[in-house]
Amino acid sequence: MTSVAVRNVMSASKEKFATQVSSEILAEVRALAHSEGRQLQALVDEALADLIEKRKNTRPRPHVMSAYGASHEKYAELYRKLGK
Repeated sequence: MTSVAVRNVMSASKEKFATQVSSEILAEVRALAHSEGRQLQALVDEALADLIEKRKNTRPRPHVMSAYGASHEKYAELYRKLGK
């Protein structure tokens, strides 16, 4: 997620909700927030926005597919040998 998208999510109106998370995950997120000098809420917003973005984009990104195609062009013979 771009920093602009994160800022847009961060500046949107807020709504409280309650949920549960494992103690280990919560401790890690709290430590991460502390080490980055950020609020826990900011990391939760970022993580949820990132999850939504990942789920929306189920197709591979164009630059990934381009690299994949270039790799197959360059190493086609090697891939055939490895496949045997």
